Amino acid sequence: MTPTNQLAVPFNKGYLTGDETGYMQQAMTSGPMTGDGPFTKRASALLTEIIAARHTLLTTSCTHALDMTALLLDLEPGDEVILPSFTFCSTANAYALRGAVPVFVDCRPDTLNLDERQVEAAVTGRTKAIVVVHYAGVAVEMDEINAIAAKHGLVVIEDNAHGLGGTYRGRNLGSIGSMATQSFHETKNVQCGEGGALIFNDERFYERAEIIREKGTNRGQFFRGMVDKYRWIDIGSSYLPSDLLAAFLTAQLEHFGDIQRRRMHVWDSYHQRLAAWAGEHGVTQPTVPADREHPAHLYYLLLPDLDSRTGMLKHLLGHGVLGTFHYQPLHVAPAGERFGRVGPEGCPVTEDVADRLLRLPLYAGMDDADIDTVITAVESYRPRG
Repeated sequence: MTPTNQLAVPFNKGYLTGDETGYMQQAMTSGPMTGDGPFTKRASALLTEIIAARHTLLTTSCTHALDMTALLLDLEPGDEVILPSFTFCSTANAYALRGAVPVFVDCRPDTLNLDERQVEAAVTGRTKAIVVVHYAGVAVEMDEINAIAAKHGLVVIEDNAHGLGGTYRGRNLGSIGSMATQSFHETKNVQCGEGGALIFNDERFYERAEIIREKGTNRGQFFRGMVDKYRWIDIGSSYLPSDLLAAFLTAQLEHFGDIQRRRMHVWDSYHQRLAAWAGEHGVTQPTVPADREHPAHLYYLLLPDLDSRTGMLKHLLGHGVLGTFHYQPLHVAPAGERFGRVGPEGCPVTEDVADRLLRLPLYAGMDDADIDTVITAVESYRPRG
């Protein structure tokens, strides 16, 4: 057994393509390092192309991109936004910060995504938007969500932190809702340490978003020669990353295909080689419907119960492998109970899977020896049953 202070396989390790240092050096020597420089424009164009979106604005984080969507919705105290309970708190914080009420809806037991069959029952006269999270990069049932939104005059926002490179019925994730948010945190497929983006598929939001992102000024229009001076036009804040971060991100986006190939190899190895063990021990592997593609963002196992998961995490660590759990239900978190409410059907599936889900290491720099180490450690564990 490997001592726990000597990890053979960490949960995540930021992947470098080899071009990051050179690009950052260019950004430092060729001009101002403030936002919207040459690398910001280059990274934005690459991301717009990958997603097949209309416009992209880089942000300092996915959290800030979500905050911008809340401002663009003109939310008022008491307005409501429907979202999954099984997600990170940033998805709810963005709307609670504006005085809106996050309305928590359960996840499906197969994909762990927002259960589209429960969404319409949560709609009220105060509902303004539906926010979906493509868990593990596997698409939500977007046709059904968009139909509900159209019926009730709601805006659909994709929290696409997991989904870059995924598809739903031939459409790229991030291109289906009115807006989408991206994360470039170090744990994501493409990363720059900390970073994000706001994606636009609906033209009505873009011009105002550019102003909100620039502290509420029309600075962007000024530098394009559209106005003779820039002024305070709207509410806003500083959501603009430096060109130095954009230079790092550009290197990652230019190697997106290679990153995805490497990650998919790890995901496929887990899925194929652990199938027999999972079937023997009552462990559930990820579900990916046939009409969508996932981007190999994460690989999880659903253990039979909480004790089994706790035991497996300890077992893996003893073999030098760091696994981890994931989201805890927002609807029963202290802030969730204070600022939000639960949809009419409750969130029993979320409460169940949150206790049983275990994530395995998955990063682009993993080699076959790392994969073998993880699989050997997993297969030597016997869940209670």
